[in-house]
Amino acid sequence: MWGIRFFISSLLIVIYLFAAGQQAGTGNGVAGKRRGTGGQTARQGRAKSAASHPSGKEEEEQLKPAWIRCTHAENYFSSDPMDQVGDSTVVGTSKLRDLYELFEEELGGRQERAKAARPKWEPPKTKLDEDPDDSSSDSDCESDGEGSTCSSSSDSEVFDVIAEIKRKKAHPDRLHEELWYNDPGQMNDGPLCKCSAKARRTGIRHSIYPGEEPVKNCRPMNNNAGRLFHYRITVSPPTNFLTDRPTVIEYDDHEYLFEGFSLFSHTPLTNIPLCRVIRFNIDYTIHFIEEMAPENYCVRGLELFASYLFQDILELYDWNLTGPDFDSEASGCQRFHFMPRFVRFLPDGGKEVLSMHQVLLYLLRSSKPLVPEEEIADMLQWEELEWQKYAEECKGMIVTNPGMKPSSVRIDQLDREQFNPDVITFPIIVHFGIRPAQLSYAGDPQYQKLWKSYVKLRHLLANSPKVKQIDKQKLTQREEALQKIRQKNTMRREVTVELSSQGFWKTGIRSDVCQHAMMLPVLTHHIRYHQCLMHLDKLIGYVFKERCLLQLAMTHPSHHLNFGMNPDHARNSLSNCGIRQPKYGDRKVHHMYMRKKGINTLINIMSRLGQDDPSPSRINHNERLEFLGDAVVEFLTSVHLYYLFPSLEEGGLATYRTAIVQNQHLAMLAKKLELDRFMLYAHGPDLCRESDLRHAMANCFEALIGAVYLEGGLEEARQLFGRLLFNTGDLREVWLNYPPHPLQVQEPQTDRQLIETSPVLQKLTVFEDSIGVLFTHVRLLARAFTLRTVGFNHLTLGHNQRMEFLGDSIMQLVATEYLFIHFPDHHEGHLTLLRSSLVNNRTQAKVAEELGMQEFAITNDKTKRPVALRTKTLADLLESFIAALYIDKGLEYVHTFMNVCFFPRLKEFILNQDWNDPKSQLQQCCLTLRTEGKEPDIPLYKTLQTVGPSHARTYTVAVYFKGERIGCGKGPSIQQAEMGAAMDALEKYNFPQMAHQKRFIERKYRQELKEMRRERERQEKETDEAEEGGK
Repeated sequence: MWGIRFFISSLLIVIYLFAAGQQAGTGNGVAGKRRGTGGQTARQGRAKSAASHPSGKEEEEQLKPAWIRCTHAENYFSSDPMDQVGDSTVVGTSKLRDLYELFEEELGGRQERAKAARPKWEPPKTKLDEDPDDSSSDSDCESDGEGSTCSSSSDSEVFDVIAEIKRKKAHPDRLHEELWYNDPGQMNDGPLCKCSAKARRTGIRHSIYPGEEPVKNCRPMNNNAGRLFHYRITVSPPTNFLTDRPTVIEYDDHEYLFEGFSLFSHTPLTNIPLCRVIRFNIDYTIHFIEEMAPENYCVRGLELFASYLFQDILELYDWNLTGPDFDSEASGCQRFHFMPRFVRFLPDGGKEVLSMHQVLLYLLRSSKPLVPEEEIADMLQWEELEWQKYAEECKGMIVTNPGMKPSSVRIDQLDREQFNPDVITFPIIVHFGIRPAQLSYAGDPQYQKLWKSYVKLRHLLANSPKVKQIDKQKLTQREEALQKIRQKNTMRREVTVELSSQGFWKTGIRSDVCQHAMMLPVLTHHIRYHQCLMHLDKLIGYVFKERCLLQLAMTHPSHHLNFGMNPDHARNSLSNCGIRQPKYGDRKVHHMYMRKKGINTLINIMSRLGQDDPSPSRINHNERLEFLGDAVVEFLTSVHLYYLFPSLEEGGLATYRTAIVQNQHLAMLAKKLELDRFMLYAHGPDLCRESDLRHAMANCFEALIGAVYLEGGLEEARQLFGRLLFNTGDLREVWLNYPPHPLQVQEPQTDRQLIETSPVLQKLTVFEDSIGVLFTHVRLLARAFTLRTVGFNHLTLGHNQRMEFLGDSIMQLVATEYLFIHFPDHHEGHLTLLRSSLVNNRTQAKVAEELGMQEFAITNDKTKRPVALRTKTLADLLESFIAALYIDKGLEYVHTFMNVCFFPRLKEFILNQDWNDPKSQLQQCCLTLRTEGKEPDIPLYKTLQTVGPSHARTYTVAVYFKGERIGCGKGPSIQQAEMGAAMDALEKYNFPQMAHQKRFIERKYRQELKEMRRERERQEKETDEAEEGGK
């Protein structure tokens, strides 16, 4: 029988997961509202992206079964139109009302009655219990911000974690010392929330979703089909949700297998992306698919079942579906209702869903003692085969002991051994559980400290040129000490719990129901959050099509979505009632794309070449978007200031820009959008201080601007930034509608007619021909090439310093956007390193020299002889040219120019590891050679010699490491001389880290390095031949 059931359940879930897998590319389901008795969907439609799902309707039809029906109503429901109230299609009869009252009496109130019958226990109070609000609000880190929290060191002084754990262990109703239970508002080691009273009134972390309003109560005795939107919930992949002992209900000589839950929502789930969550080290996707709703249910029956499963069995006390903003009288209806789906397949692709009243009847029938006291003697006399059969049927079953903590547990074994022949005892329930991390070696401070020292020593020995035997012994000793702690009985994660079966009742529910149920808090949080983001759309004035992009912009790096509620409650319930041995994926899934610390991680990520086609990033927080948004904000500010203040010099423009783009001001703009109410961040001390929160808000604002720029383009980002900068319409109009460049004002159409009379402009036409761009206003190009030493003239109306200010911001934006799109696995710091290798004086000067810009520089030298320009001057020329190109032709021309002249160099920078300057690289190599327990040695630079006049000096610098000179360099400035000394040291000194990096790159890109060297040799040969031909 179990084999057949397993086969059927496997087939059922595989078919539905296959369908769900097809739906994964859609990003959304379709909301439908059922009206009338025919079960037709009157409302359909969700916004679908044509790019992501070109054939949405066709694939969606494939997801639905050919037809659906419910099992017979059996006088529990009436579909007679004369009996209907409001917008229902089915109404409950008096027989159904009697069933509800029986269920509420037998099962609904059993838990509360059992608790009330037990003696009331007053736990010993801690200092935090005496006045929790004062303990946090009076703390040193209390802030005036509305979204501030407080969990500073003062809290840790009054709150003793060890005492709290002992208090929970001492509860007289505790089922077993190794089984952990849930209390409202509590984690295993203390209160869930240590925020101030003011902070608790806002924030997604407190389950307060902006824009939510109370929901009008459903009519309890009908199905409210006209106002509820129905979705079928599936999870993919099926790992850990496909069990060999599914929950099965037998009805009318058929077996109905549990396949998951139906979700009824009061609002259509439009523009809600799929929900993704990592659990058991596996990346799961929760799909919600619109489907014709089963008719035979009433809302009161759904609420009775939900209260029994989620409150009495799983004890999810902190899962709130109304919202803490509303008091008990005005809270209204639950935002979502859930119906368990017990189904069987029918011919021609149909499916039959078990009516809800049959589910309640099954739970009532199943509710009986696990081992009746009057049958113990008979059970002990059973043959071994008969007992084994009964014990096998009980495996995976959830049993409950009302009033105990926890109330319910999964049976993994049932043993009937009698240790005392004179006394008959109840059979023993064996449960294999997991001890909470706080109480195992994973949460032990001594273990954590020892583990960190072990990893540190292992890393040091791996980079040490000579490893001593005593150091090897230290490493072995620490490894053995770690293993010893892990093997302690009091520290092991896995525990075996033995309980007397006395007082336990069968529930009829197995672990597969609990496994699916524990995904629902994650899904409802995801839905509610995306619905509240629609309120943010109104504040922004822009509606995102890619909803995940907006969520990403609001996600702080500290945020991790795993349970959607009190994490300890979810872990305890999964351990007590979930499947016994879940299959775990690769642990790297948590940090594969998130880890950014450590030199090995740095080398690994920075060795990756860019993607040819734009690729989505798997880094799920907003630091990359903040990196992009920072460049967009700086660009917009620079452009508007440049045009609005045509006579202001570069220094004044930079001062104004700094005032606008500084974090303090951006945090004020974020406050206008109320971003602190929408931000996702950890419910802990990360942002407890006002300064930290404001900094995070500024970063979130930049990420939002970056997201708007990515999806809506530069104009949308410009309009949003302008609306937030100025409250009055007049100032906003001035900011947004800036005048043209003064040179464009003088000649609105074009000034190329002046070329005939100007030798300077005539010379610049040669440069235009070389780059293939004809300027509409060629005087802009002349202005870009006019050095600062040239006085005011009517041709250019000034020098190029202002243009250099603008060109730098333009290059930053274009380079940032390219890196963001083509390097999806790089974090913000890695992207910054790559951008620095592109947008720096050395690279810019090299490009300017290759284009021959120095030949067209306009100077005050009357001899007209070629002038040798310094690196900084050449770089300024290029930035000024970029600004002139943008003013005359627009941003698209700048993109093309950098695609040709800059971005191809990235491959060479990565293969040669030129993304890091020599001084930083030398310091990293020196730090890898540090000795444990001592301050790390760092390279020291000393100026040995200074020769030449003040305007043309040459500096000689040496670098020392551990008292030994390891390199020497010369340069026109101390900084360049230090760079030369560091480069010399890297080439001469035998650093293990440098050797490792070279081997790593050589193995990874052997072919690319060969081609690059071959190309370099070819270019050098062509250069030599050209020089010989010139001679």
